[in-house]
Amino acid sequence: MAVVVQSSQGWVLNACSLIDQGYSHCIRWRGGRKSLVRCRFKRQCFQILKSHYSVNAGAAVDGGNADVLQKVNKPSKKRKRKHSELNQGEIDSQVFHEKIRSVILKGTKSLVDAAQLLGYLNGATDAVTEPLPFQECSLAALCEMAKELPLVDDEEQEECAQLLVAEDGRTAHVDLFSRVTENREDWTTVATLMGEEYVIPPHTAFLLSDFTRIQPLLHYGRKFDLIVMDPPWENKSVKRSRRYSSLPSSQLKRLPIPQLASTNCLVVTWVTNRPSHLRFVRDELYPHWGIEVVAEWFWIKVTTSGQFVFPLDSQHKKPYEVLVLGRYRSSSDTPISSSETSEVPVEDCRLIVSVPSALHSQKPSLSGWICQSLNFCCSDM
Repeated sequence: MAVVVQSSQGWVLNACSLIDQGYSHCIRWRGGRKSLVRCRFKRQCFQILKSHYSVNAGAAVDGGNADVLQKVNKPSKKRKRKHSELNQGEIDSQVFHEKIRSVILKGTKSLVDAAQLLGYLNGATDAVTEPLPFQECSLAALCEMAKELPLVDDEEQEECAQLLVAEDGRTAHVDLFSRVTENREDWTTVATLMGEEYVIPPHTAFLLSDFTRIQPLLHYGRKFDLIVMDPPWENKSVKRSRRYSSLPSSQLKRLPIPQLASTNCLVVTWVTNRPSHLRFVRDELYPHWGIEVVAEWFWIKVTTSGQFVFPLDSQHKKPYEVLVLGRYRSSSDTPISSSETSEVPVEDCRLIVSVPSALHSQKPSLSGWICQSLNFCCSDM
């Protein structure tokens, strides 16, 4: 079951099942022939068995003191700052955390308790001893190449969409960078792209490109009822790890969201716990696009036994991330009262509780279940 619990406080998701439910009918094309295969996401990616608690950790999910594992740490050569030496960003983070702390603590306990009554988040798991996958998606790395491609003029733009797999099963002709690629089939397709196999869900389309080369998506002519964004926010951790290139916040304004959003489109943006990023989305980015902020939700990361993956009051990493939800309001729309519109209201401060993936920065899927939970049909991006 992908959605394990749904209540007025939020949801408990089985993130792995959420991925798998779209791949029950899977066709692989190889050498012009197709065969039926079963695809499942690697279970070991969601085997987060222990909390990353340290000495003097903060609150556990039950509101009491967390059991901690004493570690002998080597003395740090860095000069430790005094507790009072907080910069403005850290002070803002503390203020924000104290504002939402009780909502997260009480809501998570309620949702986890409900899930455990159903036999989920009770620590039981079918242990998988295989190592985590280490190979990165080479297609994603190719997005850097897209920046070097020349822009295509409107009059030179060929047909903007193409089929993922031709009738004879060929994918060699697919132009991934300048055309939207569609899987129009009723089943998931395992297709070979750039020499490697990829699993593409049914009735989906994608454009592999840098956001500065998004013109093919505009020519595609579709309007979306749900747009989910996970920007590569600038932060020290990403800069040190060099996992991916970050993007200055101001550059996000270049995304043509008004041209892609349908009227009352629900726009969801994943935001890091840095208050400056949250303020930017609420006060600059959404108003720039004509989007009205309607709610803030929180993704709560727990272990397979329902404990926070990090201490709730940790000064370094929090066990939650923020989602800012907004509605696109077209400037050409005629104002109507709430009684005249079929728009479904979005409740504030809802929690999404799930075991996070061990793969860096992988978020739980939102499309599908969120539309059902909010009772609206949507084409999503």
